Amino acid sequence: MHIPYVGSGPYCYSNSFAMLMGEHAPSTAVIETLTGGPFGMQLLAGRLPFFDPFGWDPSEGFDNVLTSLGWTSEVSSRGTADEALERLRAAVANGPVWVGPVEMGHLHHQPGMTGAIGADHYVVVLGVDDDTVLMHDPQGYPYATLPLADFMTAWAKESVAYGEPYTLRTGFERVGEVADLDALRAGLKTATSWLHLRDDVVVPPGTVGNGEAAEGLAALWEAGPDDGLRGHLAHFAVRVGARRLDDAATCLARLDLDDASAILREQARLVGALQYPVVMNDDATVARGLRELAPTYDRLRAVLSS
Repeated sequence: MHIPYVGSGPYCYSNSFAMLMGEHAPSTAVIETLTGGPFGMQLLAGRLPFFDPFGWDPSEGFDNVLTSLGWTSEVSSRGTADEALERLRAAVANGPVWVGPVEMGHLHHQPGMTGAIGADHYVVVLGVDDDTVLMHDPQGYPYATLPLADFMTAWAKESVAYGEPYTLRTGFERVGEVADLDALRAGLKTATSWLHLRDDVVVPPGTVGNGEAAEGLAALWEAGPDDGLRGHLAHFAVRVGARRLDDAATCLARLDLDDASAILREQARLVGALQYPVVMNDDATVARGLRELAPTYDRLRAVLSS
């Protein structure tokens, strides 16, 4: 019997969407699956791994989430810092505001965060006064406060590789009552299209996807990963990768797509099993696990295309 994972993890944008949707929110598993995030792997510039699709970033999946679930929202970004702050103040006067990406390293209420680390994050802003921002930070910090200057630096996201600075969403409105299964049926084709190594996305030179990404990361691991690469997998990539794969497996099982669900579950186990050897510097086991993972992407694409 399969037991879906429930617990903590880096699900910042899915948790933030759920907060804004309130009592009508689906599970974060449904939100994450509809973003397309579980369907692939990429090795950016041949060096930086993510267990998400080639050319994908979180913002690529947000419209599919909202449309499939029967929601709309208004999004705005860019401008000067003063203009962005004015937009934020006006928006929060009407209710909570979804904000991101922000640079997590400037969120100094989180222990150990002392400056930019190139990590994206999403929060729900509840209030702004002359010198403080009040927010629900889904990293585990409800009603967190942060000096306004630090928040604006984070929101400028100069060290985050995707998205626009000073992006916020507000005006969340439920325009249709869509059951979770209907939303998954409506949005699955768009979500799973990411498995096909889309040619309409811009990626850094040397970026590879799916099985080639897994094989490439295995080779990097055999050559000896540096502390940054090891830390990236240990603290973030494995955790979120295994969870989103498990969530997608659960969602596809609900649609009676049992063969695809079984492959996603296999991927979740393979990715999750990397955590211990990554932390314990058992590099040979990490490489073997990645090479076992590599052919599963072609198998999943074939099953979903049949």
